[in-house]
Amino acid sequence: MKIGSIQFNDYPIFLAPLEDITDPPFRALCKAQGADMVYTEFISSEGLIRDADKSIKKLDINPEERPVGIQIFGNNLESMVKAAQMAADAKPDLIDINWGCPVRKVAMKGAGSGILQNIPAMISITAAVVKSTNLPVTVKTRLGWDENSKPIVEIAEKLQDIGIAAITIHGRTRSQLYSGKADWTLIGKVKENPRMIIPVIGNGDITSPQQVKNAFEQWGVDGVMIGRAAIGYPWLFSEIKSYLIEGFLPDSPSVANRLAMCRKHLSDEIEWKGERPAINEMRKFYSGYFSSIPGIKLFRMKLLSTQSSEAIFEILQEMEEYYSSREDLLFQSPNRNEIT
Repeated sequence: MKIGSIQFNDYPIFLAPLEDITDPPFRALCKAQGADMVYTEFISSEGLIRDADKSIKKLDINPEERPVGIQIFGNNLESMVKAAQMAADAKPDLIDINWGCPVRKVAMKGAGSGILQNIPAMISITAAVVKSTNLPVTVKTRLGWDENSKPIVEIAEKLQDIGIAAITIHGRTRSQLYSGKADWTLIGKVKENPRMIIPVIGNGDITSPQQVKNAFEQWGVDGVMIGRAAIGYPWLFSEIKSYLIEGFLPDSPSVANRLAMCRKHLSDEIEWKGERPAINEMRKFYSGYFSSIPGIKLFRMKLLSTQSSEAIFEILQEMEEYYSSREDLLFQSPNRNEIT
């Protein structure tokens, strides 16, 4: 599969853009574990063209992340074009347009999935962004606005016709938010459309290597994008690769590996954004890092309530000592029968 000049190996797996999640430290961890492509957090076009510090900082890209896409959102053609040009100056491998975010403060302003109520505007803004840059432009969107409006097959055709290089489809409508089950049948119909020649990437409810295999085999997608399931569990990418390419499921990471990854993640976050923001945002990751570990509840509560990085590192050390004292539990995988 190719997006523009970016060549991917078989079964490409992408890390979805997630607000306050997919910053450079976390993207690098996922890339090291096998993610074929990663994306920035979504960046407000209005914030970007007004030089808002938070938006500008999201343009940061490190060499080890590549290939990496910068994702922008907005509802104004001129602002989106200017933001795309600013994003291009940061030298990503592609620019992605977010026509899928369902949160109210975005969608109710006609940005994100809100644009699904105004398809002509979606097409005109996307076309203007495509014309404004030499980089590949891709789109991430949803099936439609609600159960009565799911025009994704037609939308995908129109977006392809104005020059996008690939489309990612989340298998829900805007009205569903993240509830219910993702509907992959319509993603499959987009891929089956004989007019579609650009890559079609599927997204929604993917939490295991087995589901990824099914997405490729049943729905024929060119790639799979993973979002929430990777939060605090970057090993998911290496597990998927082992399963799809080598035919086996590896053990889940040991407690020692989880502690080491968490320490590195926290250290990198502190270095990148400072202690206080790093502490606050790392709280979103602890459930993923330490899921299924017996006796973890007390430690997790401490991690969530601690206000200093020094104290957090002390708690992680306390965890290492606690688990190493339990008959080598530290080096076992939390999914093994003997520790469940």
